[in-house]
Parts: sequence; structure tokens; C-alpha cells
Amino acid sequence: MTRMFSPLIVIPVYEHEHAIGPLLARLRGHGVPCLLVDDGSGPDCAATLRRLAAAEPHWLSLLRLEPNQGKGAAVMAGLRDAGRRGHSHVLQIDADGQHEAADVPAFLAQASSEPDAVINGRPVYDASVPRGRLYGRYATHVWVWINTLSFDIADSMCGFRVYPLAPTLALLDQTRIGRRMDFDTEILVRLHWQGLPVRNRPTRVTYPSDGVSHFDLWRDNLRISAMHTRLFFGMLRRLPRLLARKGSRR
Repeated sequence: MTRMFSPLIVIPVYEHEHAIGPLLARLRGHGVPCLLVDDGSGPDCAATLRRLAAAEPHWLSLLRLEPNQGKGAAVMAGLRDAGRRGHSHVLQIDADGQHEAADVPAFLAQASSEPDAVINGRPVYDASVPRGRLYGRYATHVWVWINTLSFDIADSMCGFRVYPLAPTLALLDQTRIGRRMDFDTEILVRLHWQGLPVRNRPTRVTYPSDGVSHFDLWRDNLRISAMHTRLFFGMLRRLPRLLARKGSRR
């Protein structure tokens, strides 16, 4: 029996008290329930999130993690909460206001028509993107193409995507995945290894002039480097299966 398509929007939040209200205003009209995962924010942000959730309990709910555990941990907590609620899919969108909330219906429509696929945001940047961030992403792109033996994943670092919940939760139950800025890339590669289709959907990304980034240049780059190393050796173990899959597509 085909499971009913039932999406939930999950937003990991850490100290984004100024950006989260405008983002929610752009999401509200889509009619999709929304879960804020407060990743151990300080008093000001925590109070803002409680106030927002209390004002619209029919649409907006709040899950609090303590202490701060990392973006990946917050998304995983949201995924598990969505599973407990009986949802079929989760749309992840970052709290910093970079992503085009008007694209939510198109992402969900594609997820509904291809319920077994990950609908992955492929950023289309405007002039606001910092050049260092833009060029730095290409190292990860190359490693992802190596570790999947494909170009199926156009951009593994975009925090705007739709997960089919059943296979994603099964993966989380059997594999330890990075809990901080390494999460977005690692989970996508591992879902690809399991045979899930990845559909890359273009979406506009802007960098607000007053935006808040929690990317730590040294620590997060070390985590991402360690993640690429783990994935590379994981790819080598799966090499015969990945090559066989690649050959079957020809």
C-alpha cells in the first residue's frame, strides 16, 4: 500500500532570533506543519522561539536540545520527531534566511511525485555570495563525486532539501553520521550509497548582509576533512557494488 505523502518542515536553529521570524512569515502560507529544533540557543533566541511556537501551536512546534549539539544533531532530532509523528517526508531548511522559501511548494511537489528520492537543493547564487565560501565548496564537490563515483549530487552542502523519512531513519539507526557541519554532505553520500535517487533542484541562495554563520573555519574544516576520509574508505569497501550499479545504468 502506498503511504500518504505527509511532509513536515524542520528548521535547525541556533542563535538566529532575528532571522527566524521573517523566515517563518515566508513559510506560513504554504500550509505545511513546521518544527523548530532549538539547538541549545541562549536565552534571547530561546525566548523568541518559545513565543513564536506558542502563538501558532496549530502550525508551529518546538523541540529544545540541551546543550548545543550541532546542526546535524538538530536535524537528526527533527527527523526522528517527524517519524514519531507519522510524517513521510521532511523538508530541511536552514534558519539563516539564505534559502528561497517560495521554492518550498516545488520541492514538495517533486518529492510527492518521486517519494523515494532525495530532492536536493542546487544553489544558484547571486552577487552576495562570499567568493571564499563559493570556491571552498568545490573541494567538497570533488570528494563527493569521487566517493559516489558519479555526478549525481550536484551540491552536498545546501541546507535546503527533502528527505524520504523511512530510508533516512533506517540509515540513522544503523550508521553514526557527523553531528555538526559535516552532516549535510555525509548523509547525502550515504543515502546515495544505499541506492536512493538524488534529484538536484535549482534554488536561489542569498547571503544577507547581517546574516549569522556558525561555521568555524578551523574546527569545521577539520571535521569535513575527516568526514571525506571516512567516506573515501567507505567507498573503497563498496567499490564493487558501486561499479556494478554504475555499469547497470549504461
